[in-house]
Amino acid sequence: MGRYILRRLFSAIPVLLGITVIVFLIMAMIPGDPATAILGAYATPDNVARINKDLGLDAPLVERYFIWLGNLLQGDFGRSYSLNRPVLAEVLDRFSATLVLAGVSFVLCSLLGILAGVVSAARQYGLADKLITFTVLIGISVPSFFLGMMMILIFAVRLQWLPVSGMYAIYGGGDLADLGRHIAMPALALSVVATGVIARLSRSAMLEVLRQDYIRTARAKGVNERRVIMGHALRAAMVSIIPVLGIQAGFVLSGAVYIEIVFQWPGIGRMLVDAILKRDILLVQGGVVFVAACYVIFNILVDVAQSLLDPRIKT
Repeated sequence: MGRYILRRLFSAIPVLLGITVIVFLIMAMIPGDPATAILGAYATPDNVARINKDLGLDAPLVERYFIWLGNLLQGDFGRSYSLNRPVLAEVLDRFSATLVLAGVSFVLCSLLGILAGVVSAARQYGLADKLITFTVLIGISVPSFFLGMMMILIFAVRLQWLPVSGMYAIYGGGDLADLGRHIAMPALALSVVATGVIARLSRSAMLEVLRQDYIRTARAKGVNERRVIMGHALRAAMVSIIPVLGIQAGFVLSGAVYIEIVFQWPGIGRMLVDAILKRDILLVQGGVVFVAACYVIFNILVDVAQSLLDPRIKT
């Protein structure tokens, strides 16, 4: 197992290096000058040239990349132009809010998706299967940001059951109940599409397992149907379901950008959008690389969990 984990870690290095190259080149091609954004009305040619020299933006593109990469490997993500604070500190502060939202959404879509897939497979072609399939198709077809706006209109504006935006109430909040009221709509809106994908693939994996000979043998021996479904079929199907969970974790993490804008959630997605508008290059690059590294690490953990369920994967 140790050698398998090391192989997966080493294989992640080229991926992360490729991500740094892509992010750096994209930010270099974005129209606009960070020095002009910083100076505002004082953006004279002399002042712009001076700021570019101070920030190292007057150096050749390749040289700037390797300087940034070298600092990155030492744990130095640079300093934000617009916020005047270390990029890593800002990213960590914002990522905690994103992690709460993405974590709740991921747990929600995993539990609901697997449960819907199991019920749909166990009741194949029945009323429950048709209702779940119809609901899943609708959920997959609706964009998360549109669903979020509709939820705000219904539950916050019309019914006034839930708060419109933010993570906590401005006055008198801050406890777990307050967080639950604020996270209910964004977490649900973010998890709907992922729930549908997990439900469809869980159904397919369960149906494939339920057709196996050992499942028919267990039923012929009189084993309880619930034990056959949950104890035998679901355990075998999880080998195919776990990789899907890893992919959807990345979808939830990236989809948080839209949801954080809709609900004004103080996470890393909203931070990235603000940084792009302000041409804060180092903040954008540091935030994207940090999120990508978290996604790669999570996929390694998913692969390890899958190998524990099916030892053949390690070979």
